[in-house]
Amino acid sequence: MRKGLTAIFAAGAVLALAGIALAAGVNKPIKVLVGNLELTANGSFSPTALPKNKLAPITLHVSGKIRMLNGEHPPAVKEVVIETDKNGAINAKGLATCASGQLQAQTSANAEDACKGALVGEGNTSVEVAFPEQPPFIVKSKLLAFNGGVSGGKTTIYLHAYLSSPVSAAVVTTVKVSKVHNGRYGLKTVATVPKIAGGYGSPISFSLKVGRTFTYKGKKQSYLLAKCPDGHLNAKGYGIFSDGSRLAGSLVRSCTPKG
Repeated sequence: MRKGLTAIFAAGAVLALAGIALAAGVNKPIKVLVGNLELTANGSFSPTALPKNKLAPITLHVSGKIRMLNGEHPPAVKEVVIETDKNGAINAKGLATCASGQLQAQTSANAEDACKGALVGEGNTSVEVAFPEQPPFIVKSKLLAFNGGVSGGKTTIYLHAYLSSPVSAAVVTTVKVSKVHNGRYGLKTVATVPKIAGGYGSPISFSLKVGRTFTYKGKKQSYLLAKCPDGHLNAKGYGIFSDGSRLAGSLVRSCTPKG
């Protein structure tokens, strides 16, 4: 097992991490230390026994934490790019959609009410805000993932968090998922994370459950699917932080083929 996923553990990029978790077959945390930056993440999917030749529904459970060992405020992630195994898939065709404008400036409750039919994941997150000449403080929020639809071969997901007092702001991250043909890898996920609290906010923890079923043309569908032809699923990626850091890594995890 290779432990090098060093730049994906931010709440605004959690669907990218969900892609990584698609290759996380055991419930064992990954911890990486780069300088003073410590990143810890955990991911699992169920079921872990999957068909060899046919995609089957799965649900993802992901979580992560970031901290600076020297006690400083951590840099914020700006962009995350992840390539995941060709034996995984995202299926949003026929699922209700939500537009970014429906989520902007909305509380978690209002966002969920506006786009309930498009909800594909939920959890929670914590953000550390460090304004100049003020001690840092932590704001917690519910974390929601919504289907933004399929267009031009790309599936859009919107991640919503609402930071309450004293910040009082909604954070909406756009995630784009597209097919690629890159050897072992078949999906590319790009998450563009907006500035939080004017650039002074950095996600420090999150947890999220992703997956749902829905009906399209009279047939039951699953939002996330995977198969296991050879006993493992792979992922690789990199992240870019506000201080210019670019951290990359890869991961291989096992699954159990059946059928």
